[in-house]
Amino acid sequence: MPDSDSIALIIGLGNPGPRYEGNRHNIGFLVADELADRAGGRFKAHKSGAEVVEGRLAGTRSVLVKPRSFMNLSGSPVAGAAKFFKVAPESVIVIHDELDLPFGTVRLKRGGGENGHNGLRSISKSLGTRDYVRVRFGVDRPPGRMDPADYVLKDFSTVERKELEFFIDRCADAVEALATEGLEAAQNRFH
Repeated sequence: MPDSDSIALIIGLGNPGPRYEGNRHNIGFLVADELADRAGGRFKAHKSGAEVVEGRLAGTRSVLVKPRSFMNLSGSPVAGAAKFFKVAPESVIVIHDELDLPFGTVRLKRGGGENGHNGLRSISKSLGTRDYVRVRFGVDRPPGRMDPADYVLKDFSTVERKELEFFIDRCADAVEALATEGLEAAQNRFH
């Protein structure tokens, strides 16, 4: 179990603005919004270049972060928040979309490559390491020959939206388990 004095620094990735709200690429923001509701807080601008909610999730002191930059430039606000809240890169939790997982699948892991995800690439560069925790939310592969970059910037389909709330809730449960029980225990529960 995590140290009682530790802070869970939870980053939801997405693109700012109403144009991107329902995009697959914004799943990190959608899960962060659910976690903010659970913590009883509202996102507010922070000097790190992100919107932040400080509160408690399942009894654990938590800071939720949504970078105000575009996805590909997420690293600077994430590193700024980690520095401000004195959280080591290894203790940062990043929620992001994952093309290589079926829609709604949640997988948790530490480190690894970025798999072409420019938001993760930016974070790895700014933190100086790839050794942070990732909460991977499956959005599936694009149909046919559609460019993956175009696919993630499209809204969830009508069929996906019918189940999306359930999967967001499940992903938020996994993040809470990560923050309170640690990676291995959370993996055992959600994989």
